[in-house]
Amino acid sequence: MKIIDIIFALISGYVVGWIARDFLKGYGVDIGFFYNLLLHYLLPLFSLFCLWIAYLIGKKFLFVFQGAKHLLVGAFVTVIDLKLFEFLVWGFSLFFAITPAVLKGVSFLVATSIKYWGNKHWAFEKHEKEDMIREISQFLIVTVVGLGIDVGSFFYFTKIMGPQFATPEPVWVKLSVILAAIVAALWTFAGYKFLVFKK
Repeated sequence: MKIIDIIFALISGYVVGWIARDFLKGYGVDIGFFYNLLLHYLLPLFSLFCLWIAYLIGKKFLFVFQGAKHLLVGAFVTVIDLKLFEFLVWGFSLFFAITPAVLKGVSFLVATSIKYWGNKHWAFEKHEKEDMIREISQFLIVTVVGLGIDVGSFFYFTKIMGPQFATPEPVWVKLSVILAAIVAALWTFAGYKFLVFKK
């Protein structure tokens, strides 16, 4: 494994711990100092351990290591997506009547531009610069389809399915952002691996 793999695994694990703490607070659970330390120190180490296992398996089946890195990029970008979405809802609700689905689309597109770099240069390690127009066009097509899947899934989880298991609505909206990102990630991994960043 490279140093960038170690650093990014630790950062992604930390970010997941941060979001997990937010969810627990949304449920009214005070995790206390000890569990807070577990979330912020053990999850990054667990993330690194899982990436190392994927690296070992990836020596025989490369897609496993690529999939693990794609998952870490996705986790990191999902936090950006979620926090930007929350900021946009807060900011635009003060002055404009814009539906959350539109704001979710904006946060998805910003997060996806960051995801492009992470997937191209880290997950799939495609550093070549030839035929960039084709690559960017294919990336945009896969991303736009992913946007439709993401926003459609978000709409389904929030409006059709609605809060489940006595989950408070603000927590369910956050969870819906993450669930929508997971559904879209299945599509984007296949599209990025086999179409956009294939070697």
